[in-house]
Amino acid sequence: MQIPTFLKELLHKQYGEEQTARIEEGFAARRPVTLRANPLRSSKQQVEQALSMAGIGYRQVPWYDDALIIEQARESEIAALEVYAGGGVYMQSLSSMLPPLVLQPGKGDAVLDMAAAPGGKTTQMAALTGNGAGITACEKNKIRADRLRYNLDRQGARSVLVMQTDARQLDELFRFDKVLLDAPCSGSGTLQTWRDQLRFEPTLVERSVKSQRALLAKALKVLKVGGEMVYSTCSILQQENEDIVKEVLKPGKVELIPIDAEAFGDLPLLPTTLPGTVCICPDPLFEGFFVAKLRRVK
Repeated sequence: MQIPTFLKELLHKQYGEEQTARIEEGFAARRPVTLRANPLRSSKQQVEQALSMAGIGYRQVPWYDDALIIEQARESEIAALEVYAGGGVYMQSLSSMLPPLVLQPGKGDAVLDMAAAPGGKTTQMAALTGNGAGITACEKNKIRADRLRYNLDRQGARSVLVMQTDARQLDELFRFDKVLLDAPCSGSGTLQTWRDQLRFEPTLVERSVKSQRALLAKALKVLKVGGEMVYSTCSILQQENEDIVKEVLKPGKVELIPIDAEAFGDLPLLPTTLPGTVCICPDPLFEGFFVAKLRRVK
């Protein structure tokens, strides 16, 4: 797969020739379908039974009990199952399952999901807490907000309030125990199609960085002192990841909580310039992704 010259130059500068070649191989990989059993609508055992009855093979994900890797079946075959129609499963990449697991929302927490649509991580947090956390989910685009509401309803995520607004405009009187900022980004970790390649240009990264800075600044203003947040992107570029996090660490109002990557098994990691953060290399199982965890101390 040929990647845009601009992106390849950025990757080569950041990672060197060997890692860039590894990333390119990951871009070209065809990943299997992965999904979560949704305990708000079904059980993992019921999902496994439905898959077995349909002749669909699967294997376990060692670091997440509710997640399954589907063998030799595509999304359309999963979507045809009754358990899918009833909201018993949610198709989601393994990489995107990581941020809610790192955030660890708990029952009774006030949680903000700043860029929630289409709802994969929002519904995951509702499932992880058994609808016991009060989740505020922001989405500024009406069509995407409607899609978010549809997914929340189908998944039985009753603890979520959707706000059709740009999270950057939230009133700073809000206060949350936990914040998930899965920030809009260039998508440099998920480049697969010609459409992706054609849209990848310097202005895309510049716009993304500007938005990420503003969203993270707002996140820290509405996060309670002592509260924790996760900043994540589907980018593998330092400009959108470590550099953004380093900026908010400098004033001393925030501290980095190191992520124990070993808790998630043998992740295909890329080197980062900020120890304690995780950057995943695209490979035949994972999309490229970055995750950092922060705590507000002042």
